[in-house]
Amino acid sequence: MTSMSRARVARRIAAGAAYGGGGIGVAGAAAVGLLLAEVQLARRRVGIGTPDRVPNAQGLYGGTLTAAGDAPLRLVMLGDSTAAGQGVHRAGQTPGALLASGLAAVAERPVELTSVAVPGARSDDLDRQVSLVLADPGRTPDICVVMVGANDVTHRMPATRSVRHLSTAVRRLRTAGAEVVVGTCPDLGTIEPVPQPLRWLARRTSRQLAAAQTIGVVEQGGRTVSLGDLLGPEFAENPRELFGPDNYHPSAEGYATAAMAVLPSVCAALGLWPAEEERPDVARREGFLPVARAAAEAADEAGTEVAAAMPTGPRGPWALLKRRRRRRVSEAEPVTSAQPR
Repeated sequence: MTSMSRARVARRIAAGAAYGGGGIGVAGAAAVGLLLAEVQLARRRVGIGTPDRVPNAQGLYGGTLTAAGDAPLRLVMLGDSTAAGQGVHRAGQTPGALLASGLAAVAERPVELTSVAVPGARSDDLDRQVSLVLADPGRTPDICVVMVGANDVTHRMPATRSVRHLSTAVRRLRTAGAEVVVGTCPDLGTIEPVPQPLRWLARRTSRQLAAAQTIGVVEQGGRTVSLGDLLGPEFAENPRELFGPDNYHPSAEGYATAAMAVLPSVCAALGLWPAEEERPDVARREGFLPVARAAAEAADEAGTEVAAAMPTGPRGPWALLKRRRRRRVSEAEPVTSAQPR
C-alpha cells in the first residue's frame, strides 16, 4: 500500500471513529477461511516462553537528583504488554523504567513512575486505565506514555472502534493537564513464526491502524511515535536478538531500542529538548504536512514522531513530522522507593 493510499484509509478510519462509523474491512470473504486457519497455527507457534510475571518497575528514579523545591516528574505507562514490559525478568529492563531513568537524566530531576498497563489489554481497556490514572485530581501525571494496538489487530477489533477508544483516552488525559505520547501499533508482520499470507495481512493491517491512531491522537493534542517494526530496522535484521523467548514480545534489547526512540518525544512534550531540535530539519526529511499524510509516512518509518502543528486548513489539520535523534538509554538504575500496586 502506498503512502497516499494509506493516508486515505487512515483518514476514513479516523473519521469513522469520530462520527461513530463501522469498521473497514481489509480482506475479502474468500480469504477468511485461509486466514482463520493461519491464525490458529500462528497462535500455537508464538507466546511460548513468556514470563507470566511482569516485573514491578514502579517507584522513584533519579532520587539523587532531588533539588530544593523540585517535586518529582510523574510518568505513567498505559496500554498493553509492551507498555508493561512483559517478556523481561528485571524491572530495570522494562520500557517504563528505561524511560523514567532517561527522563530523570535529561531533566536532572527525579521521576516517579506508575504503570496501569496490562498484558493482553486492547484499546477498549484504556477507559478503565485512564480512570485509575485520574482518580486523584491532586496527582495528575506530567506525562503519559501509551502503547496499544497489537491486541486490537490480533483480536480483529474494528479499527474505527480502536481509534475511538484511544482518542477518547488522549482527550481525557490532555483535558486533565497531562502531556501524552502514544507509541502506535507495532508492525506485526515482523513476527517470525507467522506464515504468509497472514504475515503480509498483519503488516498491512497494523500499519493501517498505526496511521489512523496517529490522526486520532494528534487531533486530541497528543503526539505519536511510530513503533513500526518495534522501532528500527534492527528487528528485521536481528529478530532473534531483539525478540524475547516467545518470538512475540521484545527482549531487553528490544525494549531498550523502543525506549531510545520514545524518550526524545517524551522530553520534547515536556519542553526539555533543545530548542534547535524543535525546528524541522530538511536534511532529515522533516516538515509540516497534512496530518493524514504525516501519519501514513510515520507508519512506514519506525521511530518517526508526529505532533500537531498548525490550525486546520482546506486540507484538514496539519502536523509536524520529526525524525528525532535517539539518545541511548542504558538499563535503568534500581528503584529507590518502590510503590507496588
